[in-house]
Amino acid sequence: MPKYQIDDIDQKILSFLVKNARMPFLEIARECGVSGAAIHQRVKKMENLGIITGSRLLVKPQTLGLNVCAFVAVSLSEANKYPEVIDALRKISEVVECHFVTGKHTLLLKLYCFNHDHLMEILINTIQNIPSIQQTETMISLDQAIERQIWVNYDNNKKDTFRKRKDS
Repeated sequence: MPKYQIDDIDQKILSFLVKNARMPFLEIARECGVSGAAIHQRVKKMENLGIITGSRLLVKPQTLGLNVCAFVAVSLSEANKYPEVIDALRKISEVVECHFVTGKHTLLLKLYCFNHDHLMEILINTIQNIPSIQQTETMISLDQAIERQIWVNYDNNKKDTFRKRKDS
């Protein structure tokens, strides 16, 4: 399939949905000067093309008692075991993100745990027991200073709005 070129209307739709995924299509349509059906069709097309990968409800981990956020850098003993390690990590519900990274380590994990004892149990009894995990380095988050979605700015006068950021 040819690469889809996002036009000004698509970009405007995305800018509204990133700010508020629950914004009604009819309200977006009024802002864009098109019909509600056109917004629905464009959103559906962007979903089918993988531009929009869904919307989600965000829950503060602390409200569920998950008071410890930790990042775990993981080194593998055998790089070709990456798929097996990822499969094993998928089974650990405390792991909420896993990134394949450059540098000294292979993977960077983000975990949420109830307390430090829970974190230690997951590290020692689960993660470090996965075959091919050679070493881990754990960093505990003391505070999350910034949390935001990827930015999408809409500006009629700029064509590079995805590359340039204007904080609002």
